[in-house]
Amino acid sequence: MPTKVENWKDEVYGNEIRDHLMEFAEEGWDAIPEDEHDAWFERFKWWGLYHQRSGQESYFMMRIGTPNGVIEPGQLEVIAEVADKYARGPEENPEFGDAYCDWTTRQSIQLHWIKIEDIPEIFELLESVGLSTQQACGDSWRNIVGCPVAGKDKHEHIDAWPIAEDLHETFKGDDDYANLPRKWKVSVTGCDQGCGQGDINDLAYEPAEKDGELGFNVRVGGGLSRKEPRLARDIDVWVPPEKAADIGHGMSALFREYGDRDDRFNARIKFLMDEWGPEKMRSVLQEEFVDFELPRAGEDMRDQYTYNAGGNEHGDHVGVHEQPDGNYYVGLNVLVGRMGVDDVYELAELAEEYGSGEVRLTQRQNVIVTDVDSDRLDAFLDEPLLEDYSPDPHSFMRGSIACTGTEFCSLSIVETKNRQVRYARWLKENVELPEGVEDFHIHLSGCTASCAQPQIADISLRGMKTRKDGEPVEAFDIGLGGGLGENPHFADWVEMRVAADEVPGYIENLLDAFEAEREGDETFREFVADHDEETLQSLADPEETSYDDPYLGNTKMTWYPYAEDSDMQSSPAPTDANDEPLPSDD
Repeated sequence: MPTKVENWKDEVYGNEIRDHLMEFAEEGWDAIPEDEHDAWFERFKWWGLYHQRSGQESYFMMRIGTPNGVIEPGQLEVIAEVADKYARGPEENPEFGDAYCDWTTRQSIQLHWIKIEDIPEIFELLESVGLSTQQACGDSWRNIVGCPVAGKDKHEHIDAWPIAEDLHETFKGDDDYANLPRKWKVSVTGCDQGCGQGDINDLAYEPAEKDGELGFNVRVGGGLSRKEPRLARDIDVWVPPEKAADIGHGMSALFREYGDRDDRFNARIKFLMDEWGPEKMRSVLQEEFVDFELPRAGEDMRDQYTYNAGGNEHGDHVGVHEQPDGNYYVGLNVLVGRMGVDDVYELAELAEEYGSGEVRLTQRQNVIVTDVDSDRLDAFLDEPLLEDYSPDPHSFMRGSIACTGTEFCSLSIVETKNRQVRYARWLKENVELPEGVEDFHIHLSGCTASCAQPQIADISLRGMKTRKDGEPVEAFDIGLGGGLGENPHFADWVEMRVAADEVPGYIENLLDAFEAEREGDETFREFVADHDEETLQSLADPEETSYDDPYLGNTKMTWYPYAEDSDMQSSPAPTDANDEPLPSDD
């Protein structure tokens, strides 16, 4: 039997949700029938809105899609304006203030504390500069990801931006692909770095050559969620650029028709790939969903694929890099991907002053300013903003990624953003990385949903709970040695339910053991791969240190982790259009 979500979607879904959103916006939060909240919140996702968690009723997270992470000239200032006017909540975050933008691991933008009453004005602002929240969430084509400097980088074999843009324009708003069994994630990359992360996407276009022509090999079925990560598998198909959309039609239609609509836990194409295998996937695509002969796979062109492979790499694009046209792009490190709104305004101004006005987002939650003239590069690097968002950050800052966490997310069970900021700062001040180690990645995820992509980090942190001194505390499972690139490998989970305040001490002890026992210039990933699970578990112990964790208690039981009075009973929610608490039903 179809799931309740499928039944909700059968009633209302896709583009038609917008009309209902506008009606609710006009009538206010309390016009949404309480017994229909779950149904409407599921539908709203298709237009980029996630309802925030318990204690924050009437507030939404909004996601804005930016295909391939490209924010065109004039768009970033509008994003800042929306955040400034409409994304301020009833409490401040102690690290980031009361208005900010989150850059995500899928090269898009998230705003918080959004009121449904403000949706019409927000949509009008965004759409005035060609931005949209359409299909930024929901069971459809999601934001297309890829190499963030496509068309601007010397490491690419083929410029993948026109293909990503074409896929975005083709499938956004297409009613035939508006209702898929689950989300549909697509990566397109033309470089040898693998920064498009095709390995962990449902559909991946990877640079390949066939008979002297440049195009893409096709891989299917990657993903990280549900504690069952999969690497996308080669289906022995090569596609020229002009046929990329046809493959997109075929593969997403295949998923639409054969994906599991009876069990949402199994409704991802990675599970269909498990069941069918690559050969059947290819044959069904050929026989039922395309009307031309599928060429066999070409020669993979990523012989230098080093993205997150454990050594020193170019693939995160942080730093100063020359473009083929002689201009420069400058990748700025944004710790845990969050930038205060005043800094977003300033970034937009600097991009206009020193570059073309274009800014790009990476899957490492960082930003890139493109097209900086060589004559103005030094002046740009001297700008005060770059002291906080450095193109040459410390390794612990550069490698820190965190998801939304209990601050806003109903799935998360631990606090994430502020904690990873504190972890990174403490590690920077107290722990020496072994000689030669410059790239070191710590990804912190608040639950098993894998939004922070913990399985592909040197050190992976997955939110849990434990007891310490008889009291419940926030904790983490710890994994080691994950990464993409050559010989991709998911993290080995070696420590379970480590109290959050003992994690920095564990990392310090682990790196000491790595330095003492590594052979030559062995990378951390190589070191982990060379040891069995029992040995890895014995390398280091968790330990209390000078690190102090103010979020050790159960932040999920607060209405907002950073509020002075954070008890659920103290929540102002739900609120009306003016942010005033609505009267109780009691």
